[in-house]
Amino acid sequence: MTPPRAAACALALSGLLAATACSALSTPPTAPRPPITRPTSAPPPSPKTSAAPSSALTEAMAQAALVTDADLGEPWTPTQGVATWHDGVLKAKADRRGCQRLLDALYADEWFGADAQPRAVVGMDDEWNKAQMRYQVLARPPAEIDKTLAWLKGLPRACAQFGATTATGAVFGVQVTEAPLPEAGNARQGLRVWLTGQSPDGEPMTLTLDVAAVRVGEDAISVTNGGFGDVQTQATQTAVQLGAERLTEIRKQGRVEI
Repeated sequence: MTPPRAAACALALSGLLAATACSALSTPPTAPRPPITRPTSAPPPSPKTSAAPSSALTEAMAQAALVTDADLGEPWTPTQGVATWHDGVLKAKADRRGCQRLLDALYADEWFGADAQPRAVVGMDDEWNKAQMRYQVLARPPAEIDKTLAWLKGLPRACAQFGATTATGAVFGVQVTEAPLPEAGNARQGLRVWLTGQSPDGEPMTLTLDVAAVRVGEDAISVTNGGFGDVQTQATQTAVQLGAERLTEIRKQGRVEI
């Protein structure tokens, strides 16, 4: 059962800030909130228009909304750095022009554009399965978020299978399928991507990547979870579900504070 709003706001915000302190990234400064000015000549608002307007997502709010290794539990820990497969495999050229955008987005981990601000990011490592997760919270106009979701939804058809050549000349076969996500946020899209090729020693290897993108009101969440081992889809789904709920609560708190 949901507790009273005042108690929920205090409890949720203190817990979220404590979890955020454990993340792999430092907490950015709180973005200044612009003052609210009211024209002296305007009549008092009517009861129908007295609701507080939606506040903009600040950097501090985005940081507080992050899901961290403390939320996921074992085997997740703060990241120790970018995985070696990031540059070794994802920095590649597609043999189908329409699929290059997917490889570029996987490499940059920028599903909603490099100019999406504010943005909070955390990295986590799965010590048991040698996987790595990158979780982001950012602000973007809902129409732009929905455009990205529509593009992702079409990839299992448009780029179901294609080839990719890395900077070292290694060739990988790429397969893209849709991946299920929990009913979190307002809209969502999940993908599973496989890049299959050979190691420098000639051994077969497959890089598996889960991608999740979610619109939560006027904001967005993205999750990328990948590695050469067993990539736990359940961890991706947990991050999406928990993250959407957390961001929703943070946004409610922001409205109450106006």
